Amino acid sequence: MSSVSHLVETVDYDRTKLRIRLLHIGFGAFAKAHVLVFHDEMLRRTASDWGVAVARLNSGADELTGLDEADGLFTVGEMSGDDLSLRQVGAICATVHPKRDGVDALPNRIADPDLAVITLTITEKGYCLKDGRLDEDNAGIRRDLATPDAPSTAIGVLVEGLRRRQAAGLAGLTILSCDNLPANGELCRRAVLDFAGRLNPALAEWIEGHCTFPCSMVDRITPAMTDSSFATLENALGHADRNGILCETFRQWVIEDRFAGPRPDWHLAGAEFVEDVAPFEDMKLRMLNGSHSFLAYLGALADKETIADCMADPAFRQAALNLMLNEQAPTLSVPDGVDIKAYAEALIARFENTALHHKTTQIASDGSQKLPQRLLAPIRQHLKDNSPWPLSALAVAAWMLYCRGVSRTGASLPLNDPLSARIGTIVQETDGNAYVDRMLSLSEVFGDDLPGSAAFGSTIKSAYQRLQTSDIASVLKA
Repeated sequence: MSSVSHLVETVDYDRTKLRIRLLHIGFGAFAKAHVLVFHDEMLRRTASDWGVAVARLNSGADELTGLDEADGLFTVGEMSGDDLSLRQVGAICATVHPKRDGVDALPNRIADPDLAVITLTITEKGYCLKDGRLDEDNAGIRRDLATPDAPSTAIGVLVEGLRRRQAAGLAGLTILSCDNLPANGELCRRAVLDFAGRLNPALAEWIEGHCTFPCSMVDRITPAMTDSSFATLENALGHADRNGILCETFRQWVIEDRFAGPRPDWHLAGAEFVEDVAPFEDMKLRMLNGSHSFLAYLGALADKETIADCMADPAFRQAALNLMLNEQAPTLSVPDGVDIKAYAEALIARFENTALHHKTTQIASDGSQKLPQRLLAPIRQHLKDNSPWPLSALAVAAWMLYCRGVSRTGASLPLNDPLSARIGTIVQETDGNAYVDRMLSLSEVFGDDLPGSAAFGSTIKSAYQRLQTSDIASVLKA
């Protein structure tokens, strides 16, 4: 491959002055492209000493070691069409992995006197929640409650680290969720307090009085890296960077301004500190993430590999825009100053970015966790208002059809989902309306209300039947 070196925006601050003030747990592609880019930009604009330690809990120890070998430096390539700009990120001072560094490494890092903020990207599954509270039947939670000084879950690690801070007489922390969950900070707070309360009510009381759990809304499309992605990055850099990441140019971070102690100057990098994140959260979860899931399931069923492939089909493009404007937007309390039509059109333009190669099957993962916020919440509003929701119904039905593991042309579709075993049993035992009824019985997804709604059930069954018997594009046009 011929090398075409691009100009790289290299680190211009003194990394030797950095102290570890921020810990990020769940360090992966999105954290590299979002949280660390905002933080790196802040360091470029200030004389701040806010260095970062990054951690993973399960897989990824070798990747963190590779980052150590690169002195914590990695490249972010921001892509739009054929354009590519490169940034070197230098905020990372240390990496932590319990399977590499020992079970005490992360709790001890949380108990470091210099630490002020923890950020999290642990996905919906990482909070171990059920109906908005800690799932005490979760195997990892049960194990951590039995051996709290050797935790394996993110929640167990947080509580043990905070226990050590309390014992050392240190100040509390700000724990900032950056996952795509409504009221993510409140859910994180609830899980941590429930866990701590089971161990020691006095510890839970200390956490509640000394720590804060702000909500936040994050946005940046960051596809999983592939061999082709790494080749693109290597060609642009003139050398390989196995720690690098490619993403879109757009980035947004809206943060509830509620910090227990010092607050990083992320506003200098474009982050917004607000009193209430909820309107921004709902807008993004429904319009961006909801339409992403819509395109992922319907696109995968129609053998479209990427979101950009979906956008190249006029039927998919128009349907996604209609979903946003006609079914998602009416259920929102739009933040002041936001032009919702312009926001939707900007999302469509972002989805059209051919450089991203964001796979439909990647977005389709963990559907049982994502549907409630992205699609079912607005559907509930439509049922209440007696307003139409045909495209939302197609999205839910498409998820059910996707779960059967075969596209309309017979191609295999991967089911990566926490409920995959139960869904697999339903797939084997049922079909047609009986299959839809069994899927609707998954209370973790549909709650107790939707399965009892005749209007909901009949609409989903009708949409499912159309997807089974007609061409996907034709269904969308209709």
